[in-house]
Amino acid sequence: MNKPSVLVVDDEPAICELLEITLRRMDIDVVTACELRQAREYLQNRHFDLCLTDMKLPDGDGLDLVEYIQLNHPKLPVAVITAHGNMESAIRALKSGAFDFVSKPLDLHVLRNLVTTALKLVQQEGRDRRSRHILLGDSPAMREIRSKITKLSRNQAPIFISGESGTGKELVARLIHNMSPRSEKPFVAVNCGAIPHDLMESEFFGHRKGSFTGAVADKQGLFQAAHGGTLFLDEVADLPLSLQVKLLRAIQEKSIRPLGEPREIPVDVRIVSATHKNLAEMVQTGDFRQDLFYRINVIEIRVPPLRERRSDIPSLVDHILARLAPGSDAKVTLSPEAMNALMSYPFPGNVRELENILERAVALCDGHRILAEDLNLPTLSEPALPTIPDETPAVERGLSLESYMDEIEKQAIIKALEKTRWNRTAAAKQLGITFRALRYKLKKLGLD
Repeated sequence: MNKPSVLVVDDEPAICELLEITLRRMDIDVVTACELRQAREYLQNRHFDLCLTDMKLPDGDGLDLVEYIQLNHPKLPVAVITAHGNMESAIRALKSGAFDFVSKPLDLHVLRNLVTTALKLVQQEGRDRRSRHILLGDSPAMREIRSKITKLSRNQAPIFISGESGTGKELVARLIHNMSPRSEKPFVAVNCGAIPHDLMESEFFGHRKGSFTGAVADKQGLFQAAHGGTLFLDEVADLPLSLQVKLLRAIQEKSIRPLGEPREIPVDVRIVSATHKNLAEMVQTGDFRQDLFYRINVIEIRVPPLRERRSDIPSLVDHILARLAPGSDAKVTLSPEAMNALMSYPFPGNVRELENILERAVALCDGHRILAEDLNLPTLSEPALPTIPDETPAVERGLSLESYMDEIEKQAIIKALEKTRWNRTAAAKQLGITFRALRYKLKKLGLD
């Protein structure tokens, strides 16, 4: 079998020499170029399995080379070498299609992990990467998500998955992991809202024996458990601000420090996060750090609610029923009336609710035919919205939907403030939002 071949593009002789020595010890052939022009010539005439490029070159920018490779050699992973602490450059490179990044001064342990992971992509070229049988649905939205997953599984950029509860965000995260070169390593999922705040640092980063009262033995944290694989942070919006700072550093430095450990430990983990909350609004209200938001939201995948892809309901129903009655001689089916009822139901709980409804219906139905009454669909009543004093319809008054909703929100806030004699803390409590969120809305609506 031929040795892997890596193209190194850097105008610093010391860096080139260090990379050559390190990679050749990994039994890898190395070709070096000191400028963009020379790198393009090598790429046109030779095959490479990986490209490592500095961000600043004598005749251009490393991003130019990333874009050139994306256009002309899309299957070639390219990693960028950035200046220490310059995460903005790393994020721009990842958004442009870079596989990963490594910071100066080069940490050889981090570099070797990056190279090993990148070279696994070559071994995966012939592997079946289809996901239609896992992420079901032929709606345009689901086809787009599957296509995006196939593309994103080839790089290491942090991914943020947004969507309502029950839409299948963890399924998307697992697919990204399973189709990536990290698939043989652990996929560690954690619900950030389920960990007590006082235990979070120990859970995420681990601790050493005796580091605090009750620490009777060394404990491995989630980052170490996911080493070489993927760490899925579900409901990342529930992280307290104190831990957000430490998570930001772990992502930037690719290292952690367990409680009681004097040194930082390198970790090789891909971060995939998700939440059903509006993180951008939480940044505005000060409940989520802006710098962390930009680190985890390098690439976003939005998973649509089921009501936006109703055409997928029949295929989902068939799949769920087959799973609920495996090996059954007679297939459980839905009557036309039952299917019509499902197609017209809004599914506030999305796919998870569909699964629960069908599981209950299978238990209640007589025989192998589910009728509409077996579904026992809840009757959803829309809550009455506050009325606007002006009885003229919003459309006739020239209001957009956003302006109309702002007006309703404004009235609800004013009503709560009047009821609490303009005590903002009490008003926020009555409205069911944080004080920071109320302060943000007051400013946005011109009530401050």
